[in-house]
Amino acid sequence: MDFKIFDSPLTRRQALQCGLIGTAGILFSEMLPFRAFAAEPAAAAAIDLPPAFGKARAVIQIWLWGGPSHLDTFDPKPGAGQDYCGPYNKPIATNVDGIQICQMLPLLAKQADKYSLLRGMTHGNNGHETAAYLVQTGRKSTGGLVFPGIGAIVSYFKGYNGGYKGMLPPYITVTTPQGRFAESGFLGSAYKPFATGSDPNKEPFAVEGIISENISEMRQIERRALLGDFDSFARESAGNATVRALEKSQEQAYSMILGEARKAFILSEEKSEQRDLYGRSKFGQSCLVARRLVERGVPYVTINHGGWDTHKEHFSRMNKMLPELDKGLATLLKDLSDHGLLDNTIVWVGGEFGRTPKIDWDQPWNGGRGHYGKAFSHLVAGGGFKGGKIVGETDGKGENVSSRPVYPCDLLGSMMELLGIDPKAKLPHPQGRDIFVSPFAANEISAKESGGLLREIM
Repeated sequence: MDFKIFDSPLTRRQALQCGLIGTAGILFSEMLPFRAFAAEPAAAAAIDLPPAFGKARAVIQIWLWGGPSHLDTFDPKPGAGQDYCGPYNKPIATNVDGIQICQMLPLLAKQADKYSLLRGMTHGNNGHETAAYLVQTGRKSTGGLVFPGIGAIVSYFKGYNGGYKGMLPPYITVTTPQGRFAESGFLGSAYKPFATGSDPNKEPFAVEGIISENISEMRQIERRALLGDFDSFARESAGNATVRALEKSQEQAYSMILGEARKAFILSEEKSEQRDLYGRSKFGQSCLVARRLVERGVPYVTINHGGWDTHKEHFSRMNKMLPELDKGLATLLKDLSDHGLLDNTIVWVGGEFGRTPKIDWDQPWNGGRGHYGKAFSHLVAGGGFKGGKIVGETDGKGENVSSRPVYPCDLLGSMMELLGIDPKAKLPHPQGRDIFVSPFAANEISAKESGGLLREIM
């Protein structure tokens, strides 16, 4: 195997001599899209947007993998009866007049002035892979072209090409990748998210390649010093441009492992009471990590929160998952607001679709809900989105969108505009095809596939 930095090849043996293979080398060669190892893309197109937009600086995406039920979260239907509501037939009022949500979300009910609910979400796709792709790219999976998801696009425009100077990667997933499609698409591996792995509720939060459960910080420092003592190749090749580039990358790696960037993942710096408010669960502590990351300037953070694919025994699962969601998300919204971050951070919560409004009580489902792409809900907050609003409506049983449909392209287009990303900007395609940020720019979307940007809450 040969490694290549810029235009100069480096053999595996030379890489070993330079100390590339090891914690720092693995970190950079396989996990992080740092500039020294990433192909430099074409310059981003100039942004020409109205001055009212471009307010957002970051996104926290809470991806509820599997598809949460809209009736059991943000669009309750108490009058639909037992076959639709099950035991969740007593929705609660929020701190915004006229808005009710599921009785299992009392903390979020107190924060409704900070978020808006998109009750008109729709696309009609019931497949996990194709629906996840559609929701995160705004495009259907046709034609053999894999488009990048919004996280990769934000990383491209708001990361190193957009002036981001942080040592942390510009696109981070806490804790595992979504896994349903290649998020970077044709942009390539340089724009893949860095997945932390591990569980932030454990001590320590063993972020892959950065924090080890078994090796102390002092021992890592000593190992680095020992490696430097043995690194005769680097000393003998001090004038070589390839080696200089490698040494710079190593410095970046060690800054992640031993420097200030590492502290973003050390949750013991937070007050114990604050951690308790988020909930001592994997999801709750992931929300706290997300706040610490955007606080340090990371443009895009995804919390991949699975377990929502509840074909069987739906309500017993929800009795555990909904309180965790309630505690973590409500505290995140308040914490971002208290830190002055909510105004410029978009919080986006939802999955690839909803779940069937009618409950399947028969064996072996025992109160399960299936996939449902005709009607579902998402939540958006911050970054220029108004709070305390409802966009769209479903019928009395939650089976169809009855007014103001919101398609994935509408939501993503609105987010990109708030981020100041020109919808007409071109993305670098490896074969030179003219590909634009927004499908609207190339008339890829028909009138039947769009309800329009979310102007009513922007």
